[in-house]
Amino acid sequence: MKQVILPLVVCAFCLDGISQSQPKNAGQPLRTAASQAEQAAVPEDFVIGPEDVLEINVWKEPELNRKVTVRSDGKVSVPLLNDVHAGGLTTRQLQEQIEIGLSRFVLEPVVSVVVLEIRSKVVYILGSVKNPGEYQLGRPMTVVDLIARAGGLTEFAKKKDIVVVRQQKEATRRFSFNFDTFVDGRNFAQNIQLQSGDKVFVP
Repeated sequence: MKQVILPLVVCAFCLDGISQSQPKNAGQPLRTAASQAEQAAVPEDFVIGPEDVLEINVWKEPELNRKVTVRSDGKVSVPLLNDVHAGGLTTRQLQEQIEIGLSRFVLEPVVSVVVLEIRSKVVYILGSVKNPGEYQLGRPMTVVDLIARAGGLTEFAKKKDIVVVRQQKEATRRFSFNFDTFVDGRNFAQNIQLQSGDKVFVP
């Protein structure tokens, strides 16, 4: 009989040790890992604006998940909460705001907010580049960065006569950019940070 009991005791001890070795947060949502992977292309301090497309997920509450577009008034529609103001907030701030609101209906809600498309902040590059058009301004970008994203200058581009046009309230500002002097290591200051709505013209 003793030979039978001993293995059972040892086995029970092993199982108890395995259960204690499990992490305390086992079964909890891996929000940070999932969110970081999905938002790798969007900086944490990105500020949400009109026309941006967001994905809102509530852990273990699939009926509350939504893909939404920020309206012109800066609001989005969220189940149970109706309109929630998103414009001017970061994804983390919006996430916390939704969690607070849902806590009236859901026990300890865990929310993730992912930016799927950035439509509120764009810049334009026109003229003698390989891929002219509209580009999302999801992170800091300079004139050279935008030229690179547009595939570079074409063979016959007038590199010394590039112009950045910026509309500021009722005034229009123009910034000259000489690609040759920049490449030669002179006048780095002309490689300005672009702002939403800027237009870069490459003759």
